[in-house]
Amino acid sequence: MQPDPAPHAPPADPTARAAGQASFTALVAGRGLLYGGDYNPEQWPAEVWPEDVALMTAAGVNLVTVGVFSWGRLEPQPGALDLAWLDRVLDLLAEAGIAVDLATPSASAPPWLAVDHPETSAVNPDGVRMSHGSRNHFCPTSPVFREHVLRIVRVLAERYADHPALSMWHVGNEFGQVCYCDLCAEAFRGWLRQRYGTLDELNRAWGTAFWSQHHGRWSEVVPPRTAPYLHNPTQELDYRRFASDQLRDLYRVQADLLRELAPGVPVTTNFMGFFPLVDYRSWAGDLDVVADDWYADPADPRSPARAALTHDLMRSLGDGRPWALMEQATSAVNWRPHNLPRSAGTMLVDSLRAVAHGADAICYFQWRASVAGAERFHSAMLPHAGPDTDLHRSVVDQGAVLSRLRRVAGTRVDARAALVFDWQSWWAGRAPGSPSDRMDAVDQLLAAYEPLWREGIAVDVVHPGGELDGYDLVVVPGLYLVSDADAANLARVPERGGVLLVGPFSAVADPDAHVRAGRFPGPWAEVLGVSGEQHRPLPETGAQVRSDRFGDFRAVTWSELLRADGAEVLAWYADAGLAGRPAITRRLHPSGGQAWYLSTVPPSDVLARILRDCADAAGVHGPVACPPDVEAIRRGDVLFLLNHGVETRTVRLPFPATDLIGGTRTPGDLVLPAESAVALIEEDR
Repeated sequence: MQPDPAPHAPPADPTARAAGQASFTALVAGRGLLYGGDYNPEQWPAEVWPEDVALMTAAGVNLVTVGVFSWGRLEPQPGALDLAWLDRVLDLLAEAGIAVDLATPSASAPPWLAVDHPETSAVNPDGVRMSHGSRNHFCPTSPVFREHVLRIVRVLAERYADHPALSMWHVGNEFGQVCYCDLCAEAFRGWLRQRYGTLDELNRAWGTAFWSQHHGRWSEVVPPRTAPYLHNPTQELDYRRFASDQLRDLYRVQADLLRELAPGVPVTTNFMGFFPLVDYRSWAGDLDVVADDWYADPADPRSPARAALTHDLMRSLGDGRPWALMEQATSAVNWRPHNLPRSAGTMLVDSLRAVAHGADAICYFQWRASVAGAERFHSAMLPHAGPDTDLHRSVVDQGAVLSRLRRVAGTRVDARAALVFDWQSWWAGRAPGSPSDRMDAVDQLLAAYEPLWREGIAVDVVHPGGELDGYDLVVVPGLYLVSDADAANLARVPERGGVLLVGPFSAVADPDAHVRAGRFPGPWAEVLGVSGEQHRPLPETGAQVRSDRFGDFRAVTWSELLRADGAEVLAWYADAGLAGRPAITRRLHPSGGQAWYLSTVPPSDVLARILRDCADAAGVHGPVACPPDVEAIRRGDVLFLLNHGVETRTVRLPFPATDLIGGTRTPGDLVLPAESAVALIEEDR
């Protein structure tokens, strides 16, 4: 049986998605902020379930995800269904008033499917077929796999569509599998036919004149499997696009069936932040609620900024609508080499950070800690030691805190600053054979985000082709690949009076991953007033940069041989073969807008001053001045202040306010203990 060569289901029906979004809004309106986590009752005897539900109720849990990895229990042998246990679990939860996010169990098929139908398991780039015994071993293209998935999805939807506990559907889990089997190769050829139409156009786009790669028959086209040396970069980029689309198709066929059989119930799946194997922006329109898994690393001092940036991405993917933090850890995880625990204070502050950045659901993996299996040392809301523990008491306390923030639920974050990020540009910029592997787009994004975050400036993370008119400041930290249309969209920012800041190694390639001929950054040379002729990675010693505005500093990692073509030179190189050449430029536009260009990676303090100047020029500021370690963000009419540090900090408030969490009134200076947070309502609001 051969797969459909181009199995691209149409996007979700807008009416169905609107109904799902409305249902999620109503769920939050009725319950307040949602709180809970993954519940895996199949790991425990039935006698434990009533205790679980009672403890959930005591902790303020009002939402649990059920059934993510339950296929083997639901269908232990082909066609032999066992749903009585799930009936009982959902009944118990419904009786307690706990909403259920019911999962389709497609993330991991039971062993019998892989044994009876080996073609349902994925093949890696070396040609080795994956074995069952772990999770996520499926081939997303396999018609047999899809047939069995849709059959179990239909069973669940027909049985539970009207169950009082059902409040949301959770399709699969952490999609990210990439397969290189012959079925995927055939589907890839179909995808390419849709994209390019003819082999001639494919050969042009892939530049197959290089290394004698010309394709004369479609059957010659294969996935980028293991090869002696570097792959064709456009072939590799297209396979990334295809693999993301193929997984989205697998999500869509399940979501469409659920919407048909259980209309109006919200449908989602869980993203994983800046995950490199799936283009979440292309998926976002298929989710009724954007959901994300975020596991903070206690050993990473930049974790609070990484979390905030990732939360802003999720909010932005949903066009500003509230989103769901589907998974996080109460303490340590099991999959890092050295798993540090989180403190109770950090656990609460991290959850409130997600709320402040737009989340209406705060959930954990998982409710009860497993005693067997690969994740037995992953922390949970109910630890191995039971409820009489500091950790579980912190879980109960957090439920009480979230219940006091009902006023926040459903509100939005208003951002006038935007950072530009595109998955396909990220993929293309990471291809081997580039001038440097140290110019990662996400690293550049975080570096640009941190100064704005410290200033309390709300930020959306946007696509280069998105609607930008609502943003006074637009920052492009690094956009290796960009289309002419998207480049023109960004160029309009300073032309209409906004401030545009472009980072190095941007607009290098077109959507085919071909390097643009001529001086760079080609489509932005005029709006920036600068052009370059050579990218120059720097040695470990860096390069000296002089600046009357920012002070002298040493640039690291990267430099470019530029000339100013109408831009003002704000900093220039003093050595590294670039003496006197521009390093940082600014072009003032007649509209009052500004276009800045950075040709290097400045130290964090210099980058912070650059971004502060840009924000000042754009008239974009945070709500209050904050000391180190304190984050400020306004959601709706609530101002959150979060101290993620280990020292008490004092924040001077220009207005009297009341804290929704503690109920206390603050007339002026606010003393914020370490690892604590407040949610303030200004008295005149």
